[in-house]
Amino acid sequence: MTSFNLSTSAPNILESDSNAILDPKLRVEILRAHHKSVASTIEEESPESIQYEEECRPAESEQFLSPVLYNHTSQYASNVDNSCEKNSRYHHIRPDLIRKARRRAILKNGDCNVVQVHISERGRRFLQDIFTTLVDAQWRWTFLTFVMSFLLSWLAFAMMWWLIAYSHGDFLEENRSNSSWIPCVVNIDGFVSCFLYSIETQHSTGYGSRAPTSECLEALFLLCVQSIIGVMIQAFMVGIVFAKMARPKQRKQTLLFSRNCVICQRDGCLCLLFRVGDMREKSHLINATIRLYLIQSKHTQEGEVLTPYLQELTVQVDDYNDNVFLIWPLTVVHKIDANSPLFEMSAAELLYERFEIVAVLEGTTESTGQTTQARTSYVTSEILWGHRFEPIVRYDKEKLCYEVDYDLFHDTYQVDTPLCSAEQLQQYLQNQLETS
Repeated sequence: MTSFNLSTSAPNILESDSNAILDPKLRVEILRAHHKSVASTIEEESPESIQYEEECRPAESEQFLSPVLYNHTSQYASNVDNSCEKNSRYHHIRPDLIRKARRRAILKNGDCNVVQVHISERGRRFLQDIFTTLVDAQWRWTFLTFVMSFLLSWLAFAMMWWLIAYSHGDFLEENRSNSSWIPCVVNIDGFVSCFLYSIETQHSTGYGSRAPTSECLEALFLLCVQSIIGVMIQAFMVGIVFAKMARPKQRKQTLLFSRNCVICQRDGCLCLLFRVGDMREKSHLINATIRLYLIQSKHTQEGEVLTPYLQELTVQVDDYNDNVFLIWPLTVVHKIDANSPLFEMSAAELLYERFEIVAVLEGTTESTGQTTQARTSYVTSEILWGHRFEPIVRYDKEKLCYEVDYDLFHDTYQVDTPLCSAEQLQQYLQNQLETS
C-alpha cells in the first residue's frame, strides 16, 4: 500500500504509484487536491473559502477512498506538528495553522489547561478552604506545612510555659536553692527545658523528669489547652496526608485512553472512535460512564461569538448505552449522523478545522468506594481519517482466559473510508438506492 502527503509533488506520485492507481479519474483527483492545497497555503486564502467537493465526491467506480488518497488528510495532519519544523518539504505550511492545532483546554494527561486570573481576594478565599488548598498543593508545600505546624506550636507553647515559670519566680536563684519552694513545673530551669516540656506535653511523651504541680492554676489550664490543640493539629495534618495519598486522582494513572481517535465506517455510517482501558485486573470501576464533548467556537444568529462553546456528543459502547463494563479495553463510538456537529465535515476540511474533543471517564473504585475521573482530549491533528484500531483481546487456550495485549493499544491500521462528509455520503447512498 503506497501513501503520499500534500507536500509531495503530484507528478512524482503518479509516476511512482502508476501501478497502484488504476483509475484515470483518481489521478485527476490527486492533482486537483495537490493544486488546491499548495495554492491555499502559498496565497494565504481563507480556510472557509476553500471547497473540496471534487475530492470528497465518490468516484464512479464506487470506490470511496483509495489507500493512496487517505494520507493527504489523516497521516499528513497527524505529522504536521512534529515534522514541519524539521523537514524542509513543509516550508510552505503557515505557522498559524500549526499553533492552532496545539491549542488545548484539556491536556493529554487530563490536566486542565486553564489559568484563573484577576480574582479578588484570592488568597483569603483559598485560606478559608485551607484543607482543600493543602490537599491540592504539591507535596513539598504539604510537607513544609506539616513541619512548621508542629514546630511553631512547640515554640509558642514553650514561650507560654517560660512566661508562667518566670512570673512565678521559678528561675530565681534563691527560690531554686530553697528546698521548700514549689515551682509550677518541676525541673524547669530555662527556655530549653520549657521547649522540651512543651514537646512532651503535646505528644504525651512523659519521660518522668518534668511534671506540673498544683501550685499554679494557669499552668494546669495551659496543660489542657496544649493537649487539645496538639490532638487537633495531629488529626488535621494526618487527614491531609491521608487525603493526598488516597485521593481518586491517583486512580486515573491506571486508566488509559488511545493516543489518537479514528474516523472510519461502521455499518455503513461514518463514526468517530477512540479506545479506553483499565490496567487493573482486580479492582475495577463500578458504574463507569463515558462522556464526550466538542469544544469549538459558535456563531449565534445575532452575530455573537461563543468561545469556547461545549457540545456533548452521543457515544455508544458495543450495543448498550448504560454503565460501561470495563473488564477489557473498549472502543467508544460516536456515530456521525444528522445530530452530530461533525456531520458536514469532510476529510479535507478536517485539516483546517479548529476544535477539540474531550473524553471523560468517570466511575467508582471498587476497592475504596471513591469516585474517580480520567480525562483526555483530541485535537484535529490527532484524528486519523481512514484508520481502525487493532484487535487486542484474544482467548488463550493454554491459560484458559482472555488475554489483552497492551502493546497494540494505540496501534491502528488503514481501511478504505470515504473522504466526503457524512452528509454527502448519506446523500450519495440515497441516490444510489433511488437509481437502483
